[in-house]
Amino acid sequence: MLHPYEEGLAQREANYVPLTPIDFIARAAEVYGERLAVVHGDVRRTWRETYARTRRLASALTQAGIGRGDTVAALLPNIPAMVEAHFGVPMLGAVLNTLNTRLDVATMLFMLRHGDAKALIVDTEFAALAQRAALEFPNLKIISVADIAAADPEFFPRATDYEAFLEQGDPEFAWAPPRDEWDAIALNYTSGTTGDPKGVVYHHRGAYLNAVSNILEWDMPKHAVYLWTLPLFHCNGWCFAWTVAARAGVNVCLRKFDAKLVFDLIRSEHITHYCGAPIVQGALADAPAEYREGITHTVRTMVAGAPPAPAVIAKMKAIGIELTHVYGLTEVYGPAAVCAVQERWQTLPEEEQARLAARQGVRYHLQSGVSVRNAQTMEPVPADGETLGEIMFRGNICMKGYLKNERATEEAFRGGWFHTGDLGVMTPDGYVRITDRSKDIIISGGENISSIEVEDTLYRHPAVALAAVVAMPDPKWGEVPCAFVELRPGASATAEEIIAHCRLFLAHFKVPRAVRFGELPRTATGKIQKYELRALLGSQSAIDLSGTQGAPKTSR
Repeated sequence: MLHPYEEGLAQREANYVPLTPIDFIARAAEVYGERLAVVHGDVRRTWRETYARTRRLASALTQAGIGRGDTVAALLPNIPAMVEAHFGVPMLGAVLNTLNTRLDVATMLFMLRHGDAKALIVDTEFAALAQRAALEFPNLKIISVADIAAADPEFFPRATDYEAFLEQGDPEFAWAPPRDEWDAIALNYTSGTTGDPKGVVYHHRGAYLNAVSNILEWDMPKHAVYLWTLPLFHCNGWCFAWTVAARAGVNVCLRKFDAKLVFDLIRSEHITHYCGAPIVQGALADAPAEYREGITHTVRTMVAGAPPAPAVIAKMKAIGIELTHVYGLTEVYGPAAVCAVQERWQTLPEEEQARLAARQGVRYHLQSGVSVRNAQTMEPVPADGETLGEIMFRGNICMKGYLKNERATEEAFRGGWFHTGDLGVMTPDGYVRITDRSKDIIISGGENISSIEVEDTLYRHPAVALAAVVAMPDPKWGEVPCAFVELRPGASATAEEIIAHCRLFLAHFKVPRAVRFGELPRTATGKIQKYELRALLGSQSAIDLSGTQGAPKTSR
């Protein structure tokens, strides 16, 4: 027998429509069609024009034989075509696979093969991949984007120019929402530093909810002006292509990061929001003061990746950039937790405010949960700020799973939670604080050393621009911390000075035993590639401590 609240109250076309972020651009065009949507050099397009172009793209792809469930890859900088692909590709039920522009050709070919790409939209800068892809995949539809240079026929032998391709499409293309909001919308590959990259599959529901959560966490106003410092290939730009459309804001495109250009655009376009990794934030914080002349409005930024050093947070605040710290991974659409600032923090000393703001925080509005748990028992750890566990997520802002990898999917979702592989603690006020990746914990004589704690200390030294700490083999203690340091321009420091600085703040066993100077290897999104530093030292990955309460300790 049906309950009264169920009888005759079924889902209908009139009261249930699958959630999809594509609808955001349709509404922006309907309601704010004449407002500015895209800025890229001399290019300035409205939402009505941008919506028409995305429909042309969907229509042209359909005519080219691309359909529901097909993969369309995009190898593009942060240019208008990349924004358009985030709507035009899913409009026909296809899946957008944004490729990391910094990867080697072999890795990108693996992704095209593994994802069964039917089409590739590629900027002419990346001619080497286009040429190899044409040879490797004779049936692949290649669409070249001539943003700064025309396509060389030698490298693009059978490509169609993007603008010519759009001309073939219908600006009134009648796109339809997905049949099911669980349908795939995007494919993003993980870094693959310990094997082949894994293909993370996003669904329309998650993309929609994370885009809206971005608005809620930031109190992002209507018609915000967003600068694309964050690569759009990285977790679909943390879903911000869809977020900006939902606010009928402005996408200010940035082909390549340059600190002076960023400040010039902040001034000329009145940028209100941007996102970036700690290295981007550090570059802006350290930029010459004259770059900022004439900027009087507050700019809001999100930072993710490694926890930002408190010194960087304080410096950003001093120059009028209001920083929000978010946390997440590719598998949770980018950010899915936020360090929500409390009013009572404003009465605390600046350094303490910065320390609190560097935590990973609490769940996003539309994420169901973030927790710190023992990975073996799945029990939550005490909220004491000390007991180590693995950070986990659950909710709608989690991937469908890994493409063609059921085993990895089951392991990632073991126990009803998504396992991040990050180690952390739960503080008494309910905030998650990351201590390290499980592989980045250094176990020295049985003592657990957080590389992040040592790195935060290094960042307090006035000469240090970037720092990374990894395990170095040691005949007595097994492994000890080794610091890799990139100095600020014009600054100088010796290894002895750096070590003496660390002794002021750290227990003796946590102090780096060696310091190496030079440029640090980084990914396209600014993350320091610690695995390369480990390789230089010949060290093993640290023991995975997720699920333990700490290793046996040896007296020192």
